[in-house]
Amino acid sequence: MVLVVEDEESVARGLKHALEAHGYEVDLAGDGALGLQMALTGRHQVVVLDILLPSVNGFKICEQVRKCFPLMPILMLSAKSGEWDQAESLDSGADDYLVKPVSMIVFVAHVRALLRRAEIAASRFLTSGQLKLDLVRHRCTRGDAVVELSGREVEVLACLMTRPGQVISKAELVEAVWGGSFPGDPNIVEVYVNHLRRKLDGSQGSTIIETVRGVGYRLAGE
Repeated sequence: MVLVVEDEESVARGLKHALEAHGYEVDLAGDGALGLQMALTGRHQVVVLDILLPSVNGFKICEQVRKCFPLMPILMLSAKSGEWDQAESLDSGADDYLVKPVSMIVFVAHVRALLRRAEIAASRFLTSGQLKLDLVRHRCTRGDAVVELSGREVEVLACLMTRPGQVISKAELVEAVWGGSFPGDPNIVEVYVNHLRRKLDGSQGSTIIETVRGVGYRLAGE
């Protein structure tokens, strides 16, 4: 679902038609205040903003949306080609900027590119209960507690988090993390699981990684 906030009716209709022709659902708002209200519902995958809007301008909408939805793709449109508008758009939190009149082929291509980037960004995060893992920054949190992990610990935990509640054998973990031709001792898995337990459990009072004797390990539900 794409939200287009544009007060020129003919432009808004053209953008909507171009997007719908490529299979996207589109919501339109012709006023800044209404556009901001719709954007803050969080139901859209991309927000397209004109800069000069009645009641609330595109810069302010962009700032508010970015505060509430840090990963929301935002494309700014402007009738001006000046570098100041482009700089302010990006400083407000926009991901992309196009000057009107814009080719509809180029416009749709930019929307597609923003969606691809958003999918990549979303895939970097894993969540299971109170446990959240950022695969890029190697940052893990359990509830409000931040847990520092090594690269290998992140890989072991990610393998468990992609299959929460399922038992994963030691052999599967070795293959997924160290590779099928790993020449070392497979008991290395136990070492890293113990490291993770020590770091993740802390004062939580519950073990997040369970051992299923003779089978393997699983991530416990919270």
